Amino acid sequence: MQRWRDADLEALAAIAMPSPKANGLVLVIEDDRNICSLVETYLRKAGFETLSAHDGRSGLDLARRYKPGFVILDLLLPEMDGWDVCRELRRFSEVPLLILTAQKDEVDRVAGFTLGADDYVVKPFSPRELVERVRAILRRASPREAADAGTVLRHEGLELDAERYRLTRDGKPVALTPSEFSILKTLMSRPGRVFTREELLDRLHADGAAVVDRVIDVHVGKLRQKIERDPAKPAFIRTVRGVGYSFAEREAEPGEA
Repeated sequence: MQRWRDADLEALAAIAMPSPKANGLVLVIEDDRNICSLVETYLRKAGFETLSAHDGRSGLDLARRYKPGFVILDLLLPEMDGWDVCRELRRFSEVPLLILTAQKDEVDRVAGFTLGADDYVVKPFSPRELVERVRAILRRASPREAADAGTVLRHEGLELDAERYRLTRDGKPVALTPSEFSILKTLMSRPGRVFTREELLDRLHADGAAVVDRVIDVHVGKLRQKIERDPAKPAFIRTVRGVGYSFAEREAEPGEA
């Protein structure tokens, strides 16, 4: 079992459960009560409100009821494991999601991203680093951060509004995770420009966190499922073998130079 120093836990007794609010509310789904309390303490010190559950089914129920702004999810949970929670959560929400687990294998990390996670932290971990990861993901999801593109990006029925953090295809809204939105915005901002996997990873993890580059392939695969008319024959996001990805350049209209 993961052990924490008494100094990390000394502030817990004085903390009361706040009234849940959607804005700034982080749901922590973790069966180890010491770890859960520690994470909540650091999040609250950073200005977040928190809500917690100690089994997967209860966590999923709280997510449906309170619609939190962020979810931290352990994988090894009673009642319903984290894999199933993540899968069910993505059926009704694209809430930013960070997986917190003792599983260190690369295949588990990739599987987590495949299910729609935005980041992955392995136990034992630094609570301060965990909070910074949460902040980084939320910055990518915020309209102010997304507005650096400075315009609405359009291409053949696809419209990405960076300022409003919104994507539509043929006028219909498309829900993206923060990581998916960041990658698509990066690609669409420079049509035809080839971005390496490492460059795209840097956009997602500017803190230098070690993440396997296959994660980009997973995110791109999820994006294609959401935006391409035929994901098997992508027209928007193109693979440049051995290098990375590019977004299709707009074809000139008749009469254009």
